Amino acid sequence: MIVQGNIVDILQKRIYKGEVVVEDGKIVAIREASHAVNHFILPGFVDAHIHIESSMLVPSEFAKIAVIHGTVATVSDPHEIANVLGIRGVEFMIENGKKVPLKFNFGAPSCVPATSFESAGAIIDSEDIKWMMKNPDIKYLAEMMNYPGVLFDDEEVLKKIQHAKDNNKPIDGHAPGLRGEDVTKYIAAGISTDHECFTAAEALEKLQKGMKILVREGSAAKNFEALIDLLPEYFENMMFCSDDKHPDDLLVGHINQLCARAVAKGIDVFKVLQAACINPVEHYNLEVGLLEQGAAADFIVVENLENFKVLETYINGVLVAKNGVSFVASVPFEILNNFNTDKKEVADFRLESSSKKIKVIEALDGALVTNQIEVNSKIIAGNLVSNTRADILKMTVVNRYKNEVPAIAFIKNFGFKEGAIASSVGHDSHNIISVGVSDADICRAVNLIIENRGGICAVNASEEKIVSLPVAGIMSDLSAQEIGRAYADLDKMAKQMGSTLSAPFMSLSFMALLVIPALKLSDKGLFDGTTFRFTSLEVK
Repeated sequence: MIVQGNIVDILQKRIYKGEVVVEDGKIVAIREASHAVNHFILPGFVDAHIHIESSMLVPSEFAKIAVIHGTVATVSDPHEIANVLGIRGVEFMIENGKKVPLKFNFGAPSCVPATSFESAGAIIDSEDIKWMMKNPDIKYLAEMMNYPGVLFDDEEVLKKIQHAKDNNKPIDGHAPGLRGEDVTKYIAAGISTDHECFTAAEALEKLQKGMKILVREGSAAKNFEALIDLLPEYFENMMFCSDDKHPDDLLVGHINQLCARAVAKGIDVFKVLQAACINPVEHYNLEVGLLEQGAAADFIVVENLENFKVLETYINGVLVAKNGVSFVASVPFEILNNFNTDKKEVADFRLESSSKKIKVIEALDGALVTNQIEVNSKIIAGNLVSNTRADILKMTVVNRYKNEVPAIAFIKNFGFKEGAIASSVGHDSHNIISVGVSDADICRAVNLIIENRGGICAVNASEEKIVSLPVAGIMSDLSAQEIGRAYADLDKMAKQMGSTLSAPFMSLSFMALLVIPALKLSDKGLFDGTTFRFTSLEVK
């Protein structure tokens, strides 16, 4: 097979007319040649950090769409399914991913459960990590979110890090806002990357201290604009990632979109492509070809180096996508699920109080961090209730693994004037999380999730809609097109109910993520992410 076009040699910063000769999945020659083809040939894109589960698709279905956008590989943290199903969940992701051509590279989740302040479905300890690190299918130790454990020399945390070092596998970081001596110690422990920077100053400090920085642009967390101006100088130590990508967004684009945005800002195209194609492969030692003789034939053909419209995607010399059509086939898979909680009563969401003021989570659009604010309470018949006029809504997290009393808090900026939404995608332990205008609406939404053994839903006075997620309660058994359409309809309904958030369900899923400051809610109670301990809802 011979593919002609303008060859993009990223490292040599050279573009020339030529052709790529492929035999048995390998590139046997790249040579200059005269022809009339004006398209560009370059290495495929790599998402340097993603939780496939957040697309609500199993890996094989994710691959069908990702290849359309020129993605040939991912660095994937199966942290979400591991928190639900443990090692069995990780094995499911690996085996399902092997059934399709896209090159998934899974890590060993380092924080399962993410903290001891929430109820998860499994535990992965240092002995499990030791065993997983010997598996050639495990490419790295996934994000070390327990940065307090690193800073305070927690024995179990340090053992996990050491097992990665013993097997010469990279260690991913997760340390939002960590600066100064603390981040110096965190890096010295052997942690090599961070995808959680939300200011240029934070990213610059970490770069200068030797970290690789990932520019994240997902469905909820969007840090591209804050960090991209660092790329021209630090392109050798930066990568692109999505972290969490909802299905409707994935249908539109992937890493190719970030390349187009970066080039539109005037950044040198070779520097952009080094971050998008080369750096992840070299940092994680991936078995992904980089458009070199003798390497795997993993490359793409794009219309131009401005919009990066992908015309063809090749993986191991096989054409897997052409002109927006994917040739990756669906594969059968087992549906794993461990929902084990009963339906709730409206009274379960009642919260007795006489406090005049309460602490409230302030959600920020496009960010995982939240603020803590204090507001006047609204109490009816002794029950703390939502105040839609002030946009202070009741929120709950319900243990999905066993019957427990729901945890209650309040949240600002979801904007609902009616109804409620709920989801069993609640990072990191994936308990049921819901926000609504009344206890009755919240109860309806939560019970709809329980009835379906997982999903995301919206309810109001006239209708209810749910996208069922039967695979571990976090992924669908449908195609990306089906789940994407259903999700888009649900997102539209949530916005018609009053939400002004760009991605209300994605934002909802992070409101139980305790390792991101400042104020979050777990199934065990309101949690202060700055002091890393529980806090009272009532202001004394």
